[in-house]
Amino acid sequence: MTLDDAAALCLELPETTEGVRWSRRAWFVDGRCFAWERPFSKADLKRFGDETPPTLPIVGLSTLDLEDKEAILAGEQPGFFTIPHFDGYPAFLIELGVAEKAAVREALVDAWLVAAPPPLRDAYLAR
Repeated sequence: MTLDDAAALCLELPETTEGVRWSRRAWFVDGRCFAWERPFSKADLKRFGDETPPTLPIVGLSTLDLEDKEAILAGEQPGFFTIPHFDGYPAFLIELGVAEKAAVREALVDAWLVAAPPPLRDAYLAR
């Protein structure tokens, strides 16, 4: 799966727009960002130490809260992970070339549901 594949999945969701956040591609609903391209910073790479960091494109996704984030990560989906930069923040990362397309789609929908305004979210869930 590529970043363009993830973008296409995002843009299938109602009222989603693509924009830029922190000079990177990001996807929004009702002005709220729910997914974004997330390369590693120099500080991130330093924190990996001797461990080899993921090298394929990465997206960040919002979660409802920290408990939701922990539940997602506990599912041990291939390619789903976090880094110290996201400690205490309701978001996680997906390495796109490793994750399964169905899992990425489900995670993107869940992130969209968190960001979407209630009437739009309810209409989506009702269909």
